[in-house]
Amino acid sequence: MDKDEAQKYLQSLLNKNLRVVTTDGRLFWGSFKCTDPDKNVVLAHTYEYRHPSADTVHRQLVETGEGTVDMTSRYLGLVVVPGHHIVKMELEQFASQVKPEVGSR
Repeated sequence: MDKDEAQKYLQSLLNKNLRVVTTDGRLFWGSFKCTDPDKNVVLAHTYEYRHPSADTVHRQLVETGEGTVDMTSRYLGLVVVPGHHIVKMELEQFASQVKPEVGSR
C-alpha cells in the first residue's frame, strides 16, 4: 500500500468507531479522530474496558458459582492512545454494514 492509499484508508475511518487493544490488556472503544507519524491514535467519546482483577473473579466465583465476570468500564471522553502501546485496532462493523461477497448468498 503506497502513501496515498494509506491516507485514503485512514480518511475512510474518520468518525467511525474503533476498538484499540493496548499492551496492558485494556480496550479503548471510541470514534477515530486522527493519528500522527508516531502512530498515536486520538479517539473521542471513548470508553475504557479493563479485565477484572483476580480477587474480583474469585469473589464472584465464591458468591455466585459463576466463573465469568464482565469487563469493567468507564467513560473517558477524548483520549490519545500512544502508538507504541497499541497491539490491535479493529473497525467496529455490524452485519448490516458488511457488503456480501460476490457469488455468496
